[in-house]
Amino acid sequence: MHKIFKVLGFPNSGGDEMQIAVSGGKGGTGKSTVAINLAIALQDYFNLTLADLDVEAPNDHLLLGIELQNEEPVKMFMPSFDYSKCTKCKKCAEVCEEKAIITMKDGTPFLIPTLCSGCRACEIICPVTGAILESQKLMGHTYLTETPYGFPLVTGKLLEGEERAMPIVTMAKKRAKSLDRRLLLVDTAAGTSNTVSKALEDSKLLIAVTEPTPLGLHDLTLILELGRLMNIEAWVVINRSDLGEKKRVKEIAQKYNAEIVAEIPYSEDIVRSYIKGEPIILSESKEARIFKELAERVVNYLR
Repeated sequence: MHKIFKVLGFPNSGGDEMQIAVSGGKGGTGKSTVAINLAIALQDYFNLTLADLDVEAPNDHLLLGIELQNEEPVKMFMPSFDYSKCTKCKKCAEVCEEKAIITMKDGTPFLIPTLCSGCRACEIICPVTGAILESQKLMGHTYLTETPYGFPLVTGKLLEGEERAMPIVTMAKKRAKSLDRRLLLVDTAAGTSNTVSKALEDSKLLIAVTEPTPLGLHDLTLILELGRLMNIEAWVVINRSDLGEKKRVKEIAQKYNAEIVAEIPYSEDIVRSYIKGEPIILSESKEARIFKELAERVVNYLR
C-alpha cells in the first residue's frame, strides 16, 4: 500500500504529524464528499487519520459505508453543592460568566445545568473546601472506526439536545492525534464558529469547498477570512461548478490569494455514490480522476 513512500521520501509513520483541513462556510456544499474521497486517495501516499469534527451532524461514516465503533464518552464538569458546608457568600454566582448559578435572597446557590460551560470558576473561587462538589454531565461521544480503506476514522458526536460542541471537538481531535499517524485530515463543521476554529487549529492547509451560489459565495468569504486570520494557506474547490457563476468565486479566491484547485460539476454518479455509501473515487469515472488529481496536488504541496 505504501510503497510510494520510498519514492517520494515520506515516512510511513512517526516524525512530525502534518494536518490539513477540509471546510466550507455553507452546509451542504459537499465538503464531506471531498474529505472522504481525498482521504482514500491520500492513503496511497500517507499513513493517515481522517477526523470527522462536524460533531452536530457527522456523516463521514455514512459516506464511507461503515458503522461507528469503539465508543468513548465525553463528559463535562458540572458543580453540585453541599449545602451543609456552603456559607452562602454568593461568590460562585458572581464569578459565573454564563450566569448558570443563581442565588436566593439568603445566598443559597442553584445551578441551571443548560447554561453551565464547565469552566470550574465556581470551584476555584469557593472559599470553603468541599462546598462545591464535582459532578459530570455526558455531552457526547467519540468513536474510533477502522475503515476498509486502510485508515482509521475518528468521529465526534454531540449528544442530541446538547448545545456545547466544543468539548466533543476537543476530545475527538485529541483522540485522532493520539494515533500518531503521519497525516491528520480534518473534516470540519460548516460555518466559522469557535468549533470550526478549533478544528482548523494546527492545519498547514485549508481546502475550502464552495458552490457558485449567492450563499456559497458569502460563506466562502467568511471561511477564507478565518483562514487568513489563522495564517493558514487556503485552496478552493468549486462543487457543482456548472450550476452557477464561477466568475465571482474566482474573484473572491483571488482576493484572498487562494488557488482554485478543483472544479467538480454536478454529477448524478456522485449522488448515487453518496446514497450507496460507495466513494466515487473507487470508480473509473471522470469525477474520480478529479479527486485523484486533487490528492496529487496535496502530495506535491506537502513534500
